Amino acid sequence: MTSSKRVRPTEEVVEELRAALAGAGVLLPSLRVAPVTGASDEPFALVALGRCNVGTAQRLTAVLRGLAGGGES
Repeated sequence: MTSSKRVRPTEEVVEELRAALAGAGVLLPSLRVAPVTGASDEPFALVALGRCNVGTAQRLTAVLRGLAGGGES
């Protein structure tokens, strides 16, 4: 079965994720396309979310809880 959806380039997806996170006040400095999978012929390269400090992890948790309707603790 062939999907009619266009597979977007991984770099485009990463930039959209970066923009969405920034809009929520979250910065993941190491966010990027994983170099090994990005250089392969595989249709779905991996996205490296990278490392972040505790404050960023707390902010990301709060945003995700808010989206899930769980509120902030």
